[in-house]
Amino acid sequence: MSIYTSLKEECCEANKELPNLGIVDLTFGNVSIVDQDREAMAIKPSGVDYGVLKPEDIVVLRLDATLDSEGNLDLEAAKLEGSMRPSSDSPTHLRLYQAFGGINSVVHTHSRNATAFAQAGMAIPCFGTTHADFFYGEVPVTRPISKDEIKRHYEWETANVIVELFEDLNENEINGALFHGHAPFVWGSSGKKAVETAFALEVIAEMAIKTLALNPETAPLSQAQLNKHYLRKHGSNAYYGQANKA
Repeated sequence: MSIYTSLKEECCEANKELPNLGIVDLTFGNVSIVDQDREAMAIKPSGVDYGVLKPEDIVVLRLDATLDSEGNLDLEAAKLEGSMRPSSDSPTHLRLYQAFGGINSVVHTHSRNATAFAQAGMAIPCFGTTHADFFYGEVPVTRPISKDEIKRHYEWETANVIVELFEDLNENEINGALFHGHAPFVWGSSGKKAVETAFALEVIAEMAIKTLALNPETAPLSQAQLNKHYLRKHGSNAYYGQANKA
């Protein structure tokens, strides 16, 4: 048995949840999961339909893979296991893990409502408590990627643009971003949690669109109510849900 078997099984299961939750169309999306101890990242192979995806199809890459001096990333050389070509978004995932050391899963979808905000170049305002349960403020949108960045290495620079956006934000409190003109990326402590957040983001985006349609002048949730809802679920004194049993 491969040392990556459980990692590949978790990654496969998380990817198959995307169509089950209705947040991908065709093959537009992927989930990656890392094993920090083995310094490895598992990710969906490129263009493979979720319905036929199997754990043995999952590709495992070195977590420390990076660009060479000429700006290229050799994904074949970075392979630890797998015969298929990894997702074309693999460089974005790798760079996000390298920049955000506390995350263990990255999810990229083209879910329709969240992607609409990304295409409009608009952050998703925090209008209500559903949003505040998952994100500590608006879900931000990146600046447009430049022509030079696209030419240099599009997927790698995609992550760099997201990382730049978080210079003054906490990626553990706002665990997702909209990439301008493209689609959302979210992350979390596990594949299950990151997929849940990706689903929540789509629900929140749909609610925001309907809120703006009903009242374009809607004000964001007050800071006091945002604090209450986010911190009761995520803060050091959180009391939402059940206490962990020893």
